[in-house]
Amino acid sequence: MSASIVPPTSDHIPVLIDEVVDALAISEDDVIVDGTFGAGGYTSAIFSAGAGRVIGFDRDPDAVRAGPARVPHAGLTLIEAPFSTMDDELEARDLAPVDGVVLDIGVSSMQLDQAERGFSFREDGPLDMRMSQAGETAADFLNEAPEAEIARVIKTYGEEPRARRVAAAIVKARPLTRTSELADVVRGALGYHRGMKTDPSTKTFQAIRIHLNAELDELEAGLRAAEKVLKPGGRLAVVTFHSLEDRIVKRFLRDRSGNRPGTSRHLPERHDGPEPTFENVSKPVSPSEAELARNPRARSARLRMGVRTAAPAWDQEMAA
Repeated sequence: MSASIVPPTSDHIPVLIDEVVDALAISEDDVIVDGTFGAGGYTSAIFSAGAGRVIGFDRDPDAVRAGPARVPHAGLTLIEAPFSTMDDELEARDLAPVDGVVLDIGVSSMQLDQAERGFSFREDGPLDMRMSQAGETAADFLNEAPEAEIARVIKTYGEEPRARRVAAAIVKARPLTRTSELADVVRGALGYHRGMKTDPSTKTFQAIRIHLNAELDELEAGLRAAEKVLKPGGRLAVVTFHSLEDRIVKRFLRDRSGNRPGTSRHLPERHDGPEPTFENVSKPVSPSEAELARNPRARSARLRMGVRTAAPAWDQEMAA
């Protein structure tokens, strides 16, 4: 293990880091996949816990380029790809199976803090929001999509009850090119005054980001990929930040541990179907008060984990 691991900076604090390391139950020379490498916070902690190798995934080229300097460890392998492809990427490199997989879902604080990436309403920047820095931008979507589609995205991925009002205001204000412009439009549509506990544009920014980056589809595919690459006894740890993500992880681990709900609320859980691929599934773990005092961004975080059994991975059709 290298003695020169770069700790995460104070601006990029990994959430639930101690709980994640505990969930992975790392032994010496373990091989762990950090599916959301970001600023390298989890990877640094995983190496410090004794892992022999970490395979980091990130679809953001900036994160991959900066990774070796942030975590200068001989056991680090970085792959510029979505974590949903980890099964194919590891197989191509003869790196599977692995002892653990950790996923930290959503936008990283590093991306949020870079105004030029356009993820946040707190600093003015171009309406971008692309994690991979390729494809359709937020400005493209907001300036070209029909009003009904914008409303659907905001309602579905932002759980914004007044999505139609927001979408109408966006269409009326087009073209939009800056994050400050979008934030002002949403605030004007929903009402805003200084000192509000939550900025009313929060849900709209979340929704557009999730839509552009297909984050929920990526999460579902990533969970199936993790199931394929984990060896028996391997551990999956997933940190989410809002209910849409958490529900997907909860449902996956519930189904894969053989506890699918019955066809009626009056019927018991079903235990038919494929053999369970996960066991020892945890209840959600939330940040401590001490962590929240250090890092208020962690407030909505939830950690769920499970241990891989020896059963074959389910076919995608079985998981539907």
